[in-house]
Amino acid sequence: MLKPIPRDTGSFLKIRTANPQMLYVDKTAYLHRLLTSGCSCVFLARPRRFGKSLMITTLKEIFNGRKDLFEGLAIAQTDWEWKRHPVLHFNFGFAAAATNYEQFEGMLNDEIERVLGEVGCEFDPVRAPGSNVARAIDALAAKAMRGEGELPVILVDEYDDPVAKVLHDVPFAEKVRALLATFYGQLKDRTEKFRFLMITGVSKFTKMSIFSTLSNLIDLSFDDDYAMMLGYTEAELDEYFSDRMHLQAEKMGLSYDAYRAELRRNYNGYRFWKLEGENVYNPVSINLNLAKAGPEFEYYWSKTGRASTLMNMLKRGDLLAIDPERVTAVSDDDFDVSDLGNLRAVPMLYQTGYLTIQSYRDGLFSLCVPDDEVRRDLSKLMTGLIADKDTAWAVRLGNQLRIGEWDNFFRGLKSLYAGAPYGSTEETVHEASFARNLQFLLAGQGFRMEPERTTSDGRIDLVADHPCGTYIFELKVDRPAAIAMDQATAKAYAEPYLAPDKPVWLIGLSFARDTRRFVEGTVMKIDG
Repeated sequence: MLKPIPRDTGSFLKIRTANPQMLYVDKTAYLHRLLTSGCSCVFLARPRRFGKSLMITTLKEIFNGRKDLFEGLAIAQTDWEWKRHPVLHFNFGFAAAATNYEQFEGMLNDEIERVLGEVGCEFDPVRAPGSNVARAIDALAAKAMRGEGELPVILVDEYDDPVAKVLHDVPFAEKVRALLATFYGQLKDRTEKFRFLMITGVSKFTKMSIFSTLSNLIDLSFDDDYAMMLGYTEAELDEYFSDRMHLQAEKMGLSYDAYRAELRRNYNGYRFWKLEGENVYNPVSINLNLAKAGPEFEYYWSKTGRASTLMNMLKRGDLLAIDPERVTAVSDDDFDVSDLGNLRAVPMLYQTGYLTIQSYRDGLFSLCVPDDEVRRDLSKLMTGLIADKDTAWAVRLGNQLRIGEWDNFFRGLKSLYAGAPYGSTEETVHEASFARNLQFLLAGQGFRMEPERTTSDGRIDLVADHPCGTYIFELKVDRPAAIAMDQATAKAYAEPYLAPDKPVWLIGLSFARDTRRFVEGTVMKIDG
C-alpha cells in the first residue's frame, strides 16, 4: 500500500501525528550535525516553498524533547539528550496581511504575545516589541541559571517576509525594516542567554540588523555540509518515492530510466554548494506531483506562491538586460539586498528561486535557471515584461506556432518586439539579443529550448522542440529573412532532427537594428 504524501509540508508535528504511515523524508541527521557542531547562531536562506518551515518545526520538536515523534528517524539513533527547552518560535509570514505600518506593528505585537504566552512569559503592551522579547529571554535564562529549566531556543521563520511583502512601498518597507532591526538588535548582547538561534528566509537583507549586530551569526546558505539539508537528493527519491515513481512512469508510458530523466529535467537542478555536494529536487514539486502521480508532470511551484509581486518591483530594463541562462562573475556580495529603492535583478532572481548556482570558481559564481518547471514560469513572467501582454496572448502565439498559422504567428512577433523596451543596454545588438525574447516566449509555452546549437557546419540560433514538431529559427539583423533561410537549408540544419512522424520547420526571421523591431519571416516545412 502506498504511503500518503503530505500536501501541507510546513508542520513536523502534524505530519508525525496526523497519520503514523505518512511519508517523511528524514533530514534529522543534518539537524543533529548542526546542533552538535558548536554553532549557536545560524542563518539559512532558501527559495520559497523549499522546506524551511518544516525544518524549523522539526527543530522545535527536537528542543521540546519530543523523542516519541522521532521514532525510527536518524536522530533517535544518536546520543542526543532529549531535554525540554522553552522554544520561542516566531513565524513572520503573518506580514502578508498588513496594509500599513500601524497594522504591521500591531500584528507583530500579537505574534510576540502569542509566542511569549507559549513559554509562560508575560507580555507588556506598553513595551516595544524587541523589549518584550529581551525581557522574556532574560527571565528564561535566569530560571535556567537557578536550575529550573534549560536555556531558551529562538527560531525565526520567514524573517524577511515583512519587508519583501511591501517592497512596492519603499518608505513603508524601510519603516518595517527599522522596527525589525530593533527586534533583532535585542539579541546582540544575549547570545549567552539562549541555547540556539536559527533564522531562515528567502532574501538576505543586510541592513536588517541580524548580520550587523549578531557578529557570531553563521550563514549556512552556501555551506557544503548543509547543501542537501533541504530539497530531495536522488538517493532520497529512490528510498522514499520509488513506488510512486514507478506508478507514474507506467501511466506516462515511459521506461523507468526515461521517466527519471524527465523528472530530473523538470524538477531537479538546485545547487546550494560551492565546491562539493549534490543538486536537489524542489520538495514541494515532488510531493505534489507524486501524490497525484498522474499521466503528466504538473507545475506546482508557481501555483503555490509565485513571487511575481516581488519581480514587479524590479526595473524592466534591468531584467531584460540579462540572460538568466548565463549569469557570470557573481560574487558573494552580489547576493545581498541593501538598497530597497534600487533592487537588483540578479540577487532577487536568485533569492526567489529563479536562478541557482551553476558553478563556482576563484570566488565567483555562475548562475542559471534550475529546471524546466522554473524556466517555464520565469519565461512567462519575462514575456509579460517584454511585450506588456497577458498570458492568454502568449498562449495564442504558442498555439499559432504549433499548428502552423504562420501569418498570425509573424504578426504576433511584430507585436512582441514592438512592445519590447527601446534601447537595449547591450552595446552590440545581434541575433542573440532578439533570440532571447523569442526563447522566453516559447519556453513559457512548453517548448524545450536549445539556443545557439552547434552543428558540424555552423551554429543554429535557436531550436524549439515540441511533441508536435521541431522549429529551427535562424535570425538575421538588417538582412532579409531569405538570407536566413538560405543559410539554414545550405547547412542542412534540419538533418539532426528528422524523424518519421515529426515535422521539422525552418524559420527565417529578419530584424532591424535601429528600431529593434521584427521585420519579416519566412518558413519551410521539411518532413522526416
